[in-house]
Amino acid sequence: MFAPTGAAPAPVDPATVAQEAVDQMLLRGPAIGITPKPGGKGVVGMPVYMWTEKGAETYGPNTASASAGGMTVTATARVTKIVWTMGDGKTVTCTTAGTPYKAEYGKKPSPDCGHRYNVPSSTIPSGKFHVTATSTWTIDWQVNGVGQTGQLTEIRTSDVDIAVAEVQVLN
Repeated sequence: MFAPTGAAPAPVDPATVAQEAVDQMLLRGPAIGITPKPGGKGVVGMPVYMWTEKGAETYGPNTASASAGGMTVTATARVTKIVWTMGDGKTVTCTTAGTPYKAEYGKKPSPDCGHRYNVPSSTIPSGKFHVTATSTWTIDWQVNGVGQTGQLTEIRTSDVDIAVAEVQVLN
């Protein structure tokens, strides 16, 4: 960098360097796990479990550093919430990765990230509920050796379609 005599180079903005660190990360939308599974059928009134895999790219933590102007900034990204838009007009906000469903849970609701459909998906034109999961990544950054800190936010989305049927009981 050339600077005329007596002129100091422009200071580097740590937040800009932090964004460069974030740009090195691969932050994805949730790796959706849901019951019923896409291609299968759920039942009205039965618990729906929603979750994401807990990988560095899908839930965090994910860490990267970038340097400029003699400073190094380290950024660490973590998902702080996932908002599930269920396709039936309802949304569910989960502050955990959720719990994968296991057969032994039976009809118990999810302990941390669940939903129940009150109507079958046949009530909408597509015949399936379009479920969207939107992750909010909170990125904490700090300038190494200086203690200056800040925070950035990134949003990532994934989606899936599921069918939910109504069960008729005959006597």
